[in-house]
Amino acid sequence: MTDERDSGKLAGMAFNEALERLARTDPKEVASLTNATMKDGAIERLIAAFEDAAKSDEDGNEFWTGRDLQRLLEYTEWRNFLTVIEKAKAACANTGQNASDHFVDANNMVGIGSGAERPVDDFYLSRYACYLIAQNGDSRKKPVAFAQTYFAIQTRRQELQDEATAQYVPLSEEQKRVLLREEIKIHNNNLASAAKGAGVIDPFDFAVFQTHGYEGLYGGLNVKGIQRRKGLSPNQKILDHMGSTELAANLFRATQTEEKLRRDRIKGKDAANATHREVGIKVRRAIKDIGGTMPENLPVAEDVGKVARRLNNAIKETAKKIK
Repeated sequence: MTDERDSGKLAGMAFNEALERLARTDPKEVASLTNATMKDGAIERLIAAFEDAAKSDEDGNEFWTGRDLQRLLEYTEWRNFLTVIEKAKAACANTGQNASDHFVDANNMVGIGSGAERPVDDFYLSRYACYLIAQNGDSRKKPVAFAQTYFAIQTRRQELQDEATAQYVPLSEEQKRVLLREEIKIHNNNLASAAKGAGVIDPFDFAVFQTHGYEGLYGGLNVKGIQRRKGLSPNQKILDHMGSTELAANLFRATQTEEKLRRDRIKGKDAANATHREVGIKVRRAIKDIGGTMPENLPVAEDVGKVARRLNNAIKETAKKIK
């Protein structure tokens, strides 16, 4: 049996996911945790049965009938299963949910032989209702024990996810800068490899190739032009003084140029240069289209090397305090 806290936690999840997850859970995971000693293949068959039992109304909403769930959970008598449903409805009300939204009274026709049928009482059940029924069922029945264990797994997963979300702290601008600068180093090496494959061999040719990319992205400015525009000295690397937005634009330029060189099998220095310029122009156009600031107009940032050292020192100091 679950407590009200767990029921409330699963309520939001269960409306759209609970029984679907029950149907699609990894049998190996459940088998390793459940106390039910089901024979080989039984869990897989139960999962398939839950999948097959799902129905849809005219609006495409999935539901399960009480009679189908009775059979799946191995209740032979409807009157005994009805007792479980009533307990589940009470649990639903205790969590603040409207039971009638999840347990809908229905009548269905069943065959009684020779083609004749008769009406029987039934329910149309939401996923949350199926969850509550499983939790209030007889755990001595192997399918019920399986369902209870499965939902316990899902409850714990949801708790861990909630904890992780609560503890999440967005990266600071400094942290983003350091990470992006390291990414650009990696992808510039990849870009150099792709350019070499296209025919850009010696260092001078590669410098020309890089210039074409910058000129495309920076509206015709080369490295020296960018340095002058931003008030940097010739010895200061422009990438080391970019903020995260500008670094991200250059990372996109580098990765997309590498991809295009390889995908289109570009050959020849001139073709490689033109490709790099073309990609830079398109990245610039995208920035303009979304109303962004052109990269040459973005502010100069502190040397990223100093930032990285400061962050590392802060981590070390924190580690000392913990010890």
